[in-house]
Amino acid sequence: MNQAQLMAQVKKMQTEMAKAQEELANTTVSGTAGGGLVTVEVTCDQRVRGVKIGAEAVDPQDVETLEDLVVVAVNDALSKAAEASQKRMASVTGGMRIPGLM
Repeated sequence: MNQAQLMAQVKKMQTEMAKAQEELANTTVSGTAGGGLVTVEVTCDQRVRGVKIGAEAVDPQDVETLEDLVVVAVNDALSKAAEASQKRMASVTGGMRIPGLM
């Protein structure tokens, strides 16, 4: 492979990566806790879009449980977002690990 072909391939990969990053920014995943009492929606570029808390989860005498449910739901959503992001980027890079992307 000559240098011109390599540069063309790199440029194509950059274009595909930019498209993938845009798609991921517009892809939303949900994380839940407490059997759905708390739901957190995040984009695959790690931005929280929303938090829904069921009325049954709100107990003024037990705020700590609600806090724990929110943490679990956020971590669940972030884990799903990271997994979706890794899968999408792997399809662009052909599985090649590129620092800063995954």
